[in-house]
Amino acid sequence: MDPARLRLLRELGDRGSVAAVAAAMHVSASAVSQQLAALQATMPVPLTEKHGRRLVLTEAGEALAVAAARVEEALAEARDAVDSFLQHEQRPVSVSAFHSAGLAFFGPLLASGPIPGADATGPVPRLILADADVAQDRFAGLTADYDLVIAHRLPHEPAWPLDRLVVTPLLVEPLDIAMHEAHPLAARSELRPEDLRDERWISTHEGFPLAGVLHHLGALSGRAPRIDHRINEFSVAAQVVRTGAAIAVMPRTTAAPLAVDGMVLRPVAGAVLVRHVDVLARPEAMARSAVRSVLASLQRVAADATH
Repeated sequence: MDPARLRLLRELGDRGSVAAVAAAMHVSASAVSQQLAALQATMPVPLTEKHGRRLVLTEAGEALAVAAARVEEALAEARDAVDSFLQHEQRPVSVSAFHSAGLAFFGPLLASGPIPGADATGPVPRLILADADVAQDRFAGLTADYDLVIAHRLPHEPAWPLDRLVVTPLLVEPLDIAMHEAHPLAARSELRPEDLRDERWISTHEGFPLAGVLHHLGALSGRAPRIDHRINEFSVAAQVVRTGAAIAVMPRTTAAPLAVDGMVLRPVAGAVLVRHVDVLARPEAMARSAVRSVLASLQRVAADATH
């Protein structure tokens, strides 16, 4: 089997369409289709099928895509062995994070020092950072474009696809209620769900992890929350909170820098409100020593943030 064709099959599974694969690989859609057809010709079972207007993987195609990931990992390990022997690594390490994680982790990560073995005088940057705040079901797909993806999910939401990804926990982060310091509830050291029944809320957009927290609080309080605003970016939501017009759910650790200028965070008793912050990566990305080094730095930064 041609590893390049196996990669295209895997990319189809991760990216969801031939057009998306073609755009990512900088080739034409017809070229992708031709290579997939050539791979299919070597297989005794169908690897893809039509789902509406989209081409999707069959169960056999999914199994082969998982095997393709192991092939990519082996090739990456081989390349890393040569790079280590030559003591020279040209490729940068790319890291994406949702907004509040980028705010909390990117600065300390850059300040944590050069990647071991990197040539500090080289023209190619060793670290490339990007913000990517997406709906929860799209975080896994970001690993097609970034070496390390900082993602978050609520405990009751589906786990990350461990057959396709390496998942490294960073922290389990408590979620608090952000409000103006003059709010009557701000005088309390902790809140209960029923205290929040009559509040006006800022929520994230539907499909994003923290939107489910308000539904959970509504169920506990016995009244659906009144959502006046939908804002994904916590720094923007904090500005609204500081006016006293609404309150919001915000993470205790990564949103701590925002709890200034009149905004305070208060915990909720009687409810387990947390989110899991994890790093997602493809197995072949983790085969690179530089990527593993950056991941170790991220773990140290996260540990420092929680102490």
